[in-house]
Amino acid sequence: MGATPSRQREVVPGTRPTGARDEREAGQHVREMFSRIVPRYDFLNHLLSFSLDRVWRRKTAAIFTPILARPEARVLDICCGTGDMAFALARQRERLIGTRLRTGTDKSPPPVFASDFVEGMLTRAHKKAAEGGFATVFAGADALALPFADAQFDLVTTAFGFRNLSNYEKGLREIARVLRRGVGEVGILEFSEPEHGALAGVFRFYFKQVLPRIGGAISGDKDAYAYLPGSVAKFPSQTELAGLMERNGFTDVEIHSWNFGSVLLHRARRSLRQIGGGT
Repeated sequence: MGATPSRQREVVPGTRPTGARDEREAGQHVREMFSRIVPRYDFLNHLLSFSLDRVWRRKTAAIFTPILARPEARVLDICCGTGDMAFALARQRERLIGTRLRTGTDKSPPPVFASDFVEGMLTRAHKKAAEGGFATVFAGADALALPFADAQFDLVTTAFGFRNLSNYEKGLREIARVLRRGVGEVGILEFSEPEHGALAGVFRFYFKQVLPRIGGAISGDKDAYAYLPGSVAKFPSQTELAGLMERNGFTDVEIHSWNFGSVLLHRARRSLRQIGGGT
């Protein structure tokens, strides 16, 4: 048999849900879509991933152990949804430091910060934080305009949310802006379409045919779960995303691949150079 031809991909500057004509409308579509699926969001995340989403978040937190082990390090999770990545970071940090994180005191390590622009997601995240005893600080914020000063954080993560930004380069530059130059790190955990191997076809069938039907039936919002495989298909490939990161404030990009290449973590360090006139 000959070599499998590379699939043709339409690479877009940011997510473009059906009906969105520009960046502003894309952001509004995403906000409305995720607001609709809040009630079944956590349940479907675990069901549709066979609970592997928990494993991927724990692995991501473990990779950033050198930062999380520093008591003074400041950590931010953006596009946090209902908080699961922020909680994974907090658990890992508490294990490493040997103490529970607290808010409202200068004597304990700073809590993990998290942000999202969907109010319903943050409401659910607050409830989960209270139930789990996490001292996570949540902020309502668009990832393209974070309400934090320059060079405030040692680590910024995002789990399965970066793909939904209406402008990927702008998102990377904003992450770079709030990270400490030369030492701050970013972790972008995202889905990807595996292009090669026996399981690539199986994955695409599940992702495009099975997952949308189950998600749509349980959530009552078929459009939201039809959006997922389409957004993954159009998302930059691992090499394209690495290139975007290198052009927008990052260096030393490394890629961790899990689940037969369907889940990727891009890890990188904030470069020393200025980006867009910022820090």
